[in-house]
Amino acid sequence: MLDEDLERALVAQNPATTTDGSVDFRDAPATKAKTGGWKAAPLIFGMELCERMASLGLQRNLVTYFVNEMHIAIPKAANMVSNFVGTLYLTPFIGGFLADAYLGRFLTINLFASVQLAGMVLLTISAVLPSLRPPKCSDPSQVICPRAHGSQIAVLFTGLYLVALGNGGIKPNVSSMGADQFDEGDPHESKHMSSFFNWFYFIISVGSLISITVFVYLQDNVGFGWGFGIPSGLLVGAIVVFCLGAPLYRYKPPSGSSLTRIAQVIVAALTKKNAAYPADAGELYEDEKPDQKIEHSNQFRFLDRAAILRPGMYEKSPWHLCTVTQVEEVKMVLRLLPIWATTAFVWTALAQMETFSVEQGATMQRRLGPRFVFPPASMSVFELINVLLFLPLYDKFFVPFARKFTGHEQGITALQRIGIGILASILSMVSAALVEARRIDTARKYGFLDKPKAVLPITIFWLIPQYFLRGTTEIFTQVGQLEFFYKESPRHMRSFGTALYLSTIAVGHFLSTAVVTIVNRVTSHGDQPGWLTNNLNRSKLSNFYWLLAAMSSVNFLFYLACSKWYKYKEIGKSRQPPETLVPESL
Repeated sequence: MLDEDLERALVAQNPATTTDGSVDFRDAPATKAKTGGWKAAPLIFGMELCERMASLGLQRNLVTYFVNEMHIAIPKAANMVSNFVGTLYLTPFIGGFLADAYLGRFLTINLFASVQLAGMVLLTISAVLPSLRPPKCSDPSQVICPRAHGSQIAVLFTGLYLVALGNGGIKPNVSSMGADQFDEGDPHESKHMSSFFNWFYFIISVGSLISITVFVYLQDNVGFGWGFGIPSGLLVGAIVVFCLGAPLYRYKPPSGSSLTRIAQVIVAALTKKNAAYPADAGELYEDEKPDQKIEHSNQFRFLDRAAILRPGMYEKSPWHLCTVTQVEEVKMVLRLLPIWATTAFVWTALAQMETFSVEQGATMQRRLGPRFVFPPASMSVFELINVLLFLPLYDKFFVPFARKFTGHEQGITALQRIGIGILASILSMVSAALVEARRIDTARKYGFLDKPKAVLPITIFWLIPQYFLRGTTEIFTQVGQLEFFYKESPRHMRSFGTALYLSTIAVGHFLSTAVVTIVNRVTSHGDQPGWLTNNLNRSKLSNFYWLLAAMSSVNFLFYLACSKWYKYKEIGKSRQPPETLVPESL
């Protein structure tokens, strides 16, 4: 308590220090002139840039590696990619929890980056050594070739899931650490936070653009060994540069287990389940700093019992009595869950562009000139062109323009922004269904229905609209999620909040695996295969896309209902604490 009082006094006497409790690398109160802000952001951007090049260069062309190098059937390869990507975005819960509770963001990022690096090196070895891959097909036109097995699969999966585990400590903490460089208690700095999220995603898109052009080209035309090895080297450089920036960063000290704080509220509320609610919410217990208090809300009122004072009873234990702010933190997490659930399905639809759309592109005309063949996994370049062109314009022009009509600091609310992106994802599936129907008509017209390896006389660039619309979804939904889950999470759980956002991508990809499996079971009859087979020319992929568009539309209606119900958090409002003091004894 003495340390906290001393810190408050130092901040009050020296307005040059931050007001949010952040410290510098010597554990002294962080000064605004020497730490944080835009001076620290480029180093954090650099770390994310290299991480993105490493992970996305692997992720977007992985289905090609599985099918062409490991000879795995297309539907199974699609599910394997979805499971890997799902794990990639689920492990941030581990990294987010460790950073918030025990290690802090800086140490967590460095430890887990080393784990990801080990996975990348193992994948590079797997791609280089012939003994770790099955023999090439003697006849390239074969539908079934000798598949990877035993140690080949073991090394592959070990490398992949080391990458997924390491990524789990980087993804939730790099963006959160970047946002930590701006003091929410300083009006001048806090207004830059939304701009930070926009530019952070811009940097992500730059890394993505490099990975799906340069690295995918290397993988397809030079070899997967180079395509995996170069990103591994870049990750080494990113770790070094990130560590060199240590004196410039602001650090949020770990605050103990957020799960413990949640459990304390639940236990305290249950132990007082028969207690009467006070007539005035102002009688509930509160002792947080004025600028960190969270305004009481009437949702989930059963949890308010955790903050009820019972006169004459010894209730100093945090398992018996919690502050209103602590109770509201639990309510905040509960309020996030419906938004979390309804945004997850967006990624179920968009996951198809990392699997089936890549395999579609491989059957289409891709030659540009006499020598260059456009890699199908590089179609994502068109979603990134959308992001790179329009994200700066969004921040520079759309926000000020919309602000004139809405009065909102960011032009539109985060939930409105997410909703616009969901609509774009539905249109993306509609476009995908229409293009696939045209591709199948071309295969039928030229007699290629039973020649899955044949190149159809239809250009791959028919796929541009669906990828461009995916870029629109990223501008609105993904950046909106990033900002929303960071800002609306309790201050002790910011990395957890970012992990919650990332887990929507994980759940979306796991749902994709489930939907593919269920659709194939339901649509197969006896010897008749389901909609999705190893021969895309005989598949009913357009029906699958229409199904996803319909399911996404229903999901959007649920999202609208959840958004209307959601209550944004309010911090720092004046609130009179109850006059009753916690008794020292019976």
